[in-house]
Amino acid sequence: MRYVIIGNSAAAVGAIEAIRQYDSENPITVISDETHHVYSRPLVCHLLGELVDEDRMYYRPLDFYERYGVEPMLGVRATAIDTQEKKVSLAGGGAVSYDRLLLAVGGKPFVPPVEGIDLDGVFTFTKWEDAQKIDRHIKDHDVQTTLIVGGGLIGMKAVKALMARGLHLTLVELADRILSISFDHTASKLAESILRRAGAEVITGTTVKEIVGKEGRVDHAVLQDGEMVDCDLVIFGIGVRPNLDLILPEPEKRTGIKVNQGILVDAHMQTSVPDVYAAGDCVETYDMILEVERPIAIWPHATRQGHVAGCNMAGIEKTYEGGFPMNSEDIAGMPTIAVGLTDPQEHQDEYEILERYDRGALTYKRLVLHRNRLVGAICVGDIDRAGIYTGLIRDRVDVSPFKDHLLSGSFGLISLPKEYRKHMVVGEGIVV
Repeated sequence: MRYVIIGNSAAAVGAIEAIRQYDSENPITVISDETHHVYSRPLVCHLLGELVDEDRMYYRPLDFYERYGVEPMLGVRATAIDTQEKKVSLAGGGAVSYDRLLLAVGGKPFVPPVEGIDLDGVFTFTKWEDAQKIDRHIKDHDVQTTLIVGGGLIGMKAVKALMARGLHLTLVELADRILSISFDHTASKLAESILRRAGAEVITGTTVKEIVGKEGRVDHAVLQDGEMVDCDLVIFGIGVRPNLDLILPEPEKRTGIKVNQGILVDAHMQTSVPDVYAAGDCVETYDMILEVERPIAIWPHATRQGHVAGCNMAGIEKTYEGGFPMNSEDIAGMPTIAVGLTDPQEHQDEYEILERYDRGALTYKRLVLHRNRLVGAICVGDIDRAGIYTGLIRDRVDVSPFKDHLLSGSFGLISLPKEYRKHMVVGEGIVV
């Protein structure tokens, strides 16, 4: 048995550790176009912001590959998969054969077709290498003014990094508000006001039409409404899409692996092709709240999916039950958390909304209930109880007995039914 994993992030690590729980001998090969050892992608913005050094980027020991019997092929790009011959072709020639294959290839940054996109000083922002390139550009060209395109979670991470370095920044978002996927209107507007107080310029309802250069380097950008924004650096942080490069669209890459928005998998994380598995940001899995299959690109889900895939690759049946969006972000020093369905757009009369907004303290909480079950939560400024809310969403608890206390300052574990407290908190000496 030979295991091959394409990718080297959370899903890959989850799979490696699961495989080694049940198979300590058969070889594992990891193929990754990145040159770095296993690192934490959520810390990329901290690295660019000079808030952590490179040593803190690694979330597994440097002897991880050796301890787990992994052959790492780093800085090597997989170019094609032959699911009939069971081999992976590599850039520059050569191929690796497999018995069980895991696709943990993550997502790809979305960059719209904008004139000037190839100028020096235009970047995406998802990987360690991106942070290194941006850092080098800032230092080499004494960057003072920056433009971030995209007001979602990736854009917010770029904002955090550049603010930490004291750079003047403009954030532009095509939607009518920032963080429109995670937040409702109130939370979005509160986040915007927090950014403006911190010195950022926030422009919504438009985006970049053209990036204009001088001597091959970014000089300014022109927005769709005609406004000009001076900038020495442009970061596209619009979002990511599942990486399907090894599967679509060229005929020579047709693998028989079925895809929709992402790679389609079953509850065992197996694709439509036997012995080929997929996990992480490249797949579609079950959204427990919306009850549909869709990509949910967050780190904890990727780790769990990788674990399930690794178990099944090693012959131990495990299933992935699904998940829901969970995002935590620091906005100019203000902690925020958004979980589940936070702003339902359809069948709104079926949902009950509980809110508490303290304009003076700049704190906001919003809870979304459906048939007396919590399905979404937003916390801005005050993130206490966010973990409890997440558990209530995950476990589909009927909150009607304590619904009136959900937003009270005294709400906590003690407010929950005794049997549920036992489910959440166990351990020697703990009284529930």
